[in-house]
Amino acid sequence: MLGLVLAGLPAVGLTACGRSERPVGRVLQSTARRAATPPLLRPSATPEAVRHLFGPSATPEAARRLVTIGRSVRGRSIVARVLGDPRAGRRILVIGCVHGDEPAGIALTRSLRTASVPKGVGVWVIDTVNPDGLRARTRQNADGVDLNRTFPVGWKPLGGIFDSGRRPLAEPESRAIHRLIIGLHPAVTIWYHQHAALVDDSGGSAAIERAYARLVGLPFRHFGNEPGSITTWQNATYSASTAFVVELPAGTLSRAAVARHVAAVLALAAG
Repeated sequence: MLGLVLAGLPAVGLTACGRSERPVGRVLQSTARRAATPPLLRPSATPEAVRHLFGPSATPEAARRLVTIGRSVRGRSIVARVLGDPRAGRRILVIGCVHGDEPAGIALTRSLRTASVPKGVGVWVIDTVNPDGLRARTRQNADGVDLNRTFPVGWKPLGGIFDSGRRPLAEPESRAIHRLIIGLHPAVTIWYHQHAALVDDSGGSAAIERAYARLVGLPFRHFGNEPGSITTWQNATYSASTAFVVELPAGTLSRAAVARHVAAVLALAAG
């Protein structure tokens, strides 16, 4: 087991949002990539790089890996599990919980740990990017900030339960996932929330988002563009990838529902 803390990148502030701003996002993307990209996170990572980061016996077949991508305000680890081939050019990122009072997606990420990942794919699974909020069962992190309002595209100062922090990426949890996405550049990223029971038209590929909705039996519709949201930033920054929100229903998911969502993730992973 390895704890790998990715190298830090400077915060970048943007005020534009939406699909029309993808050229601006590509400038951000190229700048961030020049700043720092760990060898493992490149499609061309060599076996030597994988062994250096995961240990001398690491191979694609040694599928379950742990990567510490950062720490919370209270110092709790934010851990990603790498399933499948860590050197794969096609990478999928799945986050079970952003808001600590919306934990249902963790059942899905835990179930994914034992799933059979398609060949040539790396699936990166994070139970929660907000371990302090999860422990306290609060929407916000330990600073009282809503992590889904802290990203550069469309950020603006907000207070109350949607507090967006002092500036974009001011929170350590936000910086951790920001660094990971810049390094990983996933083809698809799925963010689980509650309690609206739908798949959001989040601004990426509507075909991918609709396919997921159909596979899990949830309605597909636009739920709104929130200032500083993670998916807005990611879709504006990476035109060739898709990040979207799945709003799970209230309460605990049934085993059948968990199985449907896991199967949908694997279907998207297969391309």
